[in-house]
Amino acid sequence: MTAKSEYEAAYFTLLRAREEFDNLQRYREYLDREALRLERFIQETRALVEAVSPRVRRTIDQTQKPLIEAAGRRRSVALDELGRMDDRMAAAAAFVEECELEVTALRA
Repeated sequence: MTAKSEYEAAYFTLLRAREEFDNLQRYREYLDREALRLERFIQETRALVEAVSPRVRRTIDQTQKPLIEAAGRRRSVALDELGRMDDRMAAAAAFVEECELEVTALRA
């Protein structure tokens, strides 16, 4: 492999590493927003139905529990993903730094 092609390979690897880090940042922001949105949704769903007499809400009550459980499971998945994001982002940042060092060394 020539020096130029080695530099180009390292440079494009750096670009992909930066893109992956940016994607992880956006994913973390999405997970934060999604977890909050689902929590609000669950709270609002419970609060809205409480204002209606149980006598007239039987039809909606049949779907209330499964709806809240499904939203809760999705929120739980988002929170689990958030719990792993620090490690994933640290690894991605370290890889970007490693790629930057390699590109700098090959440029010289």
